[in-house]
Amino acid sequence: MSGSEIERTVVRLAHEIIEKNNGAENLGIDGIRRRGVPLAHRLAELIERIEKTPVPVGTLDITLYRDDLSTVGSKPVVQKGAIGFPVAGKNIILVDDVLYTGRTVRAALDALFDQGRPSRVQLCVLIDRGHRELPIEAAFVGRKVQTTDEEIIEVKLNEVDDAEKVLLVEKQD
Repeated sequence: MSGSEIERTVVRLAHEIIEKNNGAENLGIDGIRRRGVPLAHRLAELIERIEKTPVPVGTLDITLYRDDLSTVGSKPVVQKGAIGFPVAGKNIILVDDVLYTGRTVRAALDALFDQGRPSRVQLCVLIDRGHRELPIEAAFVGRKVQTTDEEIIEVKLNEVDDAEKVLLVEKQD
C-alpha cells in the first residue's frame, strides 16, 4: 500500500466506526504501541472532524514480541501504564497495524481491562494477514492480505518510521 492508499483506508475505517457505533458519543480509541498509536490518533482526528465531538485517544503500552518486530520471544509483555482516560462504560476501539496470531490483541485486552471495564471493545486493524492462533477477529479491517508463514507485513508510518507504506516481504533467517 502506498501512503495515499493508507490515507484512504483510514478515512474509510473512520466512517465505518462512526456508522457501526451510531456516531462518536461514548467512544474512546486506544492504540496498541507502536504503530497502533498513530493510527488511533488519525482515526480520532477524522471522527472528531466528521462528528464535531472530541474522541479521547489512549495508548496501550505493550512490548511486542511478534514475528514482524522481534524474534526474542513469543509472548507479548504488558507494561503498566495508564491509558489516559477512563475506559469504564465506554465503547472502546482497540487499534493495531497488523492482526496476525491474535496474541498481541489478547495481551492488549488484558491491559485494557486492568484500566477498567469498558461497555464494548471493537478491534480495528489496518492489515489482517490471517494465521490466527486465538479466536480473535477484527470488527474493522483496512485490508485483508493472504500471506504465508515465510512472509512478513511491514507497516511504515510517518510518525514512527519517516515513511508511509505497507510492504509484504520475505522473512530473513
